[in-house]
Amino acid sequence: MSPRTDGFDIVSLGEPMVEFNQTGEHGGRSYLQGFGGDSSNFAIAASRQGARVAYVSALGDDPYGRMLRELWDREGVDHRAVPTDVSAFTAIYFVTHDADGHHFSFFRSGSAASRLRPQDLPEAMIRGARTLHLSGISLAISTQACDTGFAAIEIARAAGVPVSFDTNLRLRLWPITRARAMMTEALRLTDIALPSLDDMVAVTGLREPDAIVDHCLRLGARIVALKRGDQGAIVATPDERHRIAPHPCRPVDATGAGDVFGGTFIARLLAGDSPVQAGRYASVAAALSTQGFGAVEPIPRAADVLAGLASGPSASGLS
Repeated sequence: MSPRTDGFDIVSLGEPMVEFNQTGEHGGRSYLQGFGGDSSNFAIAASRQGARVAYVSALGDDPYGRMLRELWDREGVDHRAVPTDVSAFTAIYFVTHDADGHHFSFFRSGSAASRLRPQDLPEAMIRGARTLHLSGISLAISTQACDTGFAAIEIARAAGVPVSFDTNLRLRLWPITRARAMMTEALRLTDIALPSLDDMVAVTGLREPDAIVDHCLRLGARIVALKRGDQGAIVATPDERHRIAPHPCRPVDATGAGDVFGGTFIARLLAGDSPVQAGRYASVAAALSTQGFGAVEPIPRAADVLAGLASGPSASGLS
C-alpha cells in the first residue's frame, strides 16, 4: 500500500444507522440501542486498529444524528464531511433473533445519506486519502447515492487512491439485475475487493469460491478477500492464494462481522501487513466481534485481536 500522507488512511462513504438489537430478555421485548451502517462499522473497526479514518455521509437534524456524531467523536472517526440535512432523517434499524439467525427491519427510505449528491463530496479529502472505501449498500440506498458513490470512485482513481469495495448485497434495496450491473462495474474499478460468498453467488451465478476469486481478479482487483462466514476466508492476489481458517469463538450476534473483517483487513494492509497476514488478523477480529450484541460495541481493539492471534490457530507472528 502507499506510504502515509498528510491525509487520512481511509475515507469511508455510505449510510450510518442507529440500531435497536433484540437481547432476548423480557420475552424478546427488550432492545439494546447501538449503532450500525456497514461503512460506519467499517470505519470504526479500522479506527480501533489505529488507522486514521474519515467518514463521508449525511445525517438528519434529529437525536439519532447527534448520537452518531458523539459515537464518531468517541471512536476517533472524523465526520467533518458529514453535513446535517434538515429536510431528511437519520436511518434506524431493528435486529431480531431466532433459530434461523438474525433478521433486520430497516427504516431508511429517503434518509439523509441517500440524498447525498456528487457535488457534496469532499474531493480534496478523497484525493489525499490512502484508501477510499464503499459498499454495495453505499450504492443501493438511492439512484442519487449510486451516482455519488461512482463519482467518489472516479475522484479516487484519478488521484491514484486505491478503492476498497465490499459487496454487501441487500435485495430489499434494489432488484438483482441492477445490483449485478452496478456491482460488476464497481468491482471493475476496485483495487481491494471484499466480497461475501453468498453475495457473489447471487451476483455472478458462480458457486465455487476459487472461481469467484478468479472472477474478481479478472475484473481488475489487486487483492481479493472472499468472506465465507464460518468457513473462514480466501485471500488472494494475482500471484498467491491462501485459505484462512475461521477463528474459534462463541457467537451470539453476527451483526456487522463482515464490516469488522473489512475494516481491520484494510487497516492492517495500511500498517504494512501482507494480504495473508491482514486476512488472519481480520478473521480473528471478525470472530471476536460476534461474541457480543450489536454491530459496534463488540468490535475488538488491536490488543484483543493480537491476543487472539497469539492464542489461536491463525497465529502468524504479527507485531
